[in-house]
Amino acid sequence: MKMMKMMMMLVVFLFCLNSASAAKLKVVQTEGGKVEGKNHKMGLLRSVDVFKGIPFADVPGKWEKPKPHPGWSGVLKATQYRDRCLQVTLLQTKTQGSEDCLYLNIFVPQGLKLSTNLPVMVYLFGGAFLLGTSNDVAILGDSLYDGKEMADRGEVIVVTVNYRVGTMGFLSTGDARLPGNYGLWDQHAAISWVRRNIAAFGGNPDNITVFGQSAGAASASFQMLSPHNKGLFRRVITQCGVALSPWALQRDPMALTKKIARKVGCSRTNVDDMLTCLKMSDPVGLTMAGKIDVLLILGKGVVMDLLEISPVVDGDFIPDEPSKLFHNAAQFDYMAGVNSMDGHIFAGVDVPSINQRKANTTM
Repeated sequence: MKMMKMMMMLVVFLFCLNSASAAKLKVVQTEGGKVEGKNHKMGLLRSVDVFKGIPFADVPGKWEKPKPHPGWSGVLKATQYRDRCLQVTLLQTKTQGSEDCLYLNIFVPQGLKLSTNLPVMVYLFGGAFLLGTSNDVAILGDSLYDGKEMADRGEVIVVTVNYRVGTMGFLSTGDARLPGNYGLWDQHAAISWVRRNIAAFGGNPDNITVFGQSAGAASASFQMLSPHNKGLFRRVITQCGVALSPWALQRDPMALTKKIARKVGCSRTNVDDMLTCLKMSDPVGLTMAGKIDVLLILGKGVVMDLLEISPVVDGDFIPDEPSKLFHNAAQFDYMAGVNSMDGHIFAGVDVPSINQRKANTTM
């Protein structure tokens, strides 16, 4: 009889425990409409609500700033990642992704009660401004961008963001005709969306950190320096890249644009005619025209010189040389660091001795 009572008490305890761990967001109202994600259990009394593929802007026009999303009716089932932005593959042999790509993903940790007023971390992916995605990508079996672990362990809301890359995100003439920096404008639009909507997910809009790695770190640095982000977020973390990195700024954008134009059959004496041709060209062909020539890696003195597509001083988002914009950064808490092995493939080509045991790696 005593054993039976203990068993009954254990069953009741486990039932209550299971019920107590069920705190989760259901349908969330955003400015564009209602969204519904999926709850993932992370352990005893812990879970993470995951919202995948929420649009933060409309389908962008070619070389245009992002526009507000028109919204939707009903409840958006935010349970599947959306396409990455159109880009070359890692081996540079073809393209993948879509022009309809301005989506973000949100990871919200939960405990016994629904989370409120949590700090928010917005992640910008790396990829040399040429490729990359906010989606969960597995490399050698390990997940790159699954925000559940960080959200759960850090008790923060994690947001991962898509933005345009390659020629579709950063081609520029260096003047008002094709100013460039469209990928940076996408990031800005996403951060702005988070600022306006994250409270509905349990986040604190006054406690947003923007962070990234490699080109994503340089992007976070540019976001910190741009006057368009005043008061929009609070902290910045850059890992292996800043706006002052030599590869992070294209200083001769017209030369690069003319090079791309030649590759797609748009070479013209008159720049306006060239741009008209480029704007009528197939986005896939334009994207392939911006790839890195992998064969040149073996013969080029410095691999980083092959990374040509990047932000420019446009007189708007980046109004001046980055070194002259640090007065805009005074409002932010800032942390900089490096990641182990970041850029190792490039460095191994430029300095082969780093891959040799006990070799002298001085330059």
